[in-house]
Amino acid sequence: MEELQGWVGRAREVADEMSAPAARRMAAMLDQAAPDLSPGAAVPPFWIAILFDDAQPQSRLGADGHPEKGEFLPPVPLPRRMLAGRRLRYLAPLRIGQPLTRKSEITAITPKEGRSGKLCFVTVLHTVTGPDGVVATEEQDIAYREASTGAASAKPEAPAPKPDAAWRVPFTPDPVLLFRYSALCYNGHRIHYDVDYAREAEGYPGLVVNGGLSTTMLLDAAMKQAPGAALASADVRTMRPLTCNRPATLCGTAPDEQGNRTLWLEDETGAMALRIQARIS
Repeated sequence: MEELQGWVGRAREVADEMSAPAARRMAAMLDQAAPDLSPGAAVPPFWIAILFDDAQPQSRLGADGHPEKGEFLPPVPLPRRMLAGRRLRYLAPLRIGQPLTRKSEITAITPKEGRSGKLCFVTVLHTVTGPDGVVATEEQDIAYREASTGAASAKPEAPAPKPDAAWRVPFTPDPVLLFRYSALCYNGHRIHYDVDYAREAEGYPGLVVNGGLSTTMLLDAAMKQAPGAALASADVRTMRPLTCNRPATLCGTAPDEQGNRTLWLEDETGAMALRIQARIS
């Protein structure tokens, strides 16, 4: 693991834009009418999550469907990958046809020992810039874990305490929704569409709902509770995997004086699977 520290500071840039077709497909996935798709029209800032895909050649994909490690991300010697958390800041409107550039930089590599074995967290800072300056930033914590033994040997973590919900929206993710989101993001991770792989290779009970999809659905639900408001920031933490075809609930608190709200996603047991500290004002 010490040898991986040489990857800190590695950076790359990717160009993209929020195209009209991408925005139309995003709205359809969210079961909404198509927004204004004329050049320069604004769309919700969190839709930026479907941009800047890591479209590597087919020959450079690993067995899990992710791009092989060792090109941009370091060759962490642990096979299982998940996005443990992200800190999002929205600084300018996201507009149709706007040329964007994302600079990604590895800022930290942190090995740890968890309840289920060895872990390694790789922190990546993304800065998205448009013609008029920075549009958004995102700091990601990518977690790598040991291979599944096929059995849950570690004692399940105690459920996180939940605040009082001001609103609750039922949400049952199905395989079609997972497919559409993965297609929008060009995400090949097999745990989201290959149920045999998810169960046999990674030890999940079924298809795993994309963390990005859960975040998108939760932010979309929260913005519907605050018509005309603007999303300024969202700090996201993954608490536990959410399984496809099982009933879940999108929840949120009332805002405080600064517009801060706690948003969370409950799984079928009522446990918190994902939590967001959002500022909506």
